[in-house]
Amino acid sequence: MDYKDFVANFKRVACVLSVDLKETNSDNRYFVVDANDAYKRTVVKDIADFECNVPYTRYIPKAANFETLCDDCVTKNVPVHTYFDIELYNAWMEVFFMPLVSDDPDKGMILFSYEMNPKADIDKLADISSETAANVLKTCLMLRETEDFQETMNAVVADIREQCGAKRCSILLTDYEKREYKLLSEDYGNDPNQVPLSAFLTEEFYRVIETWPRLIKKSNCFVIENEQDMIDAHKIAPEWIDSLRGDNVKTLVIYPLRSDNKTIGYIWAGNFNPEKTQMIKETLGVTAFILSAEIASEQNVRKMKIMSSTDLLTGVYNRNAMNNRITEDTNGTKPIKKPFGVCFIDVNGLKATNDSKGHLEGDAMLKDVAAILKELKTKTAEIYRVGGDEFMIIASGMEKASFEDYVKTLKENCELPNRTHFALGACHSEDAEGEDVRKAMQKADALMYEVKAEYYSRHPEMDWHNKIS
Repeated sequence: MDYKDFVANFKRVACVLSVDLKETNSDNRYFVVDANDAYKRTVVKDIADFECNVPYTRYIPKAANFETLCDDCVTKNVPVHTYFDIELYNAWMEVFFMPLVSDDPDKGMILFSYEMNPKADIDKLADISSETAANVLKTCLMLRETEDFQETMNAVVADIREQCGAKRCSILLTDYEKREYKLLSEDYGNDPNQVPLSAFLTEEFYRVIETWPRLIKKSNCFVIENEQDMIDAHKIAPEWIDSLRGDNVKTLVIYPLRSDNKTIGYIWAGNFNPEKTQMIKETLGVTAFILSAEIASEQNVRKMKIMSSTDLLTGVYNRNAMNNRITEDTNGTKPIKKPFGVCFIDVNGLKATNDSKGHLEGDAMLKDVAAILKELKTKTAEIYRVGGDEFMIIASGMEKASFEDYVKTLKENCELPNRTHFALGACHSEDAEGEDVRKAMQKADALMYEVKAEYYSRHPEMDWHNKIS
């Protein structure tokens, strides 16, 4: 049958594909039979260079998900429609596969068409099966059941695993700019044979994560349904595929979590029934869109909290965080664990340096003192920058003897050669009236100024008051 005139009548991008039903080698199964000019212009610079009856990989990279959709269309003899975020183009793609009449019983014929837009169309995302809609609605409701983000994610992942009939479901967060990743949540039911994913998350595992964009390629997900998929993936990520085989993983689907045109993580399900692949892909596809927004929102809230409580110059807590901490202790919402110690630190010679060498040099002094304090910090010590040249430390749950040892170490480092000098005053809760943190702060502050005065008596050149007078 000649499909040239047939496909030319379509206004949208369209081509006719053939699937060899007998060929077992996937590289030789899927061919572009013919296409309209709109399609040709998307794959070649000059439509005169377009060739018919060639493997589809002549024009686009091999994509396992694309092949799976082709197979579903021809073997089930049903139209296939899907809508997804395609990372390579930072766009949303609506895809149609329509089974066609074939003259050859050994070949399935498909009309393939697609459309891309930069933003998601919610109406198209909502065009899903009733089963998927019920699953996604349940996920949305679970996201509002509790304000505890981690608890919510754990519940959602457990539910998704059950929906997919999978042995394991996990969410992994990634930061490709910082080359970092972390496990957000996972669930593997009560299966004693499943090993926690955290056991595999070593520094080397990041190299595995770096292969996932290549496995996903121009698709919206990566799927392993059979041995051939394993073989194809092994060419790109051999070590990972070998580890999957070793863990007896037979099927796998991975969806990227995307926000602001970048990947922020992945959700995947493993060892599910391959007969349910299409339902699982549809469920995870829409769920990934929802979870991406939820996770990105949580990350933004955390960043805002960090920015509102962190001194951007030194990286320690700021005065706002200190005020909140004292308020929490005062009103009893988060008491400071007793016994505790308080230290006040003041940078020596900061004003003189700012006036004589400039504020960049002064900033370097502040960062140096913060670095010393962080190097010497104990597990329970919280460091705050509470003023232009002042820092405060709250060491909660620290016995007096331990606190005195900690203060001794700080004093040994307050006048190091080639480091910034600072004055230190300290008070333990046992020496504060009523073990009141505010009283301890006042006493530590007063002692610090006594030490500072003694320092300037030894180094008058550093005292900006004397320089002014």
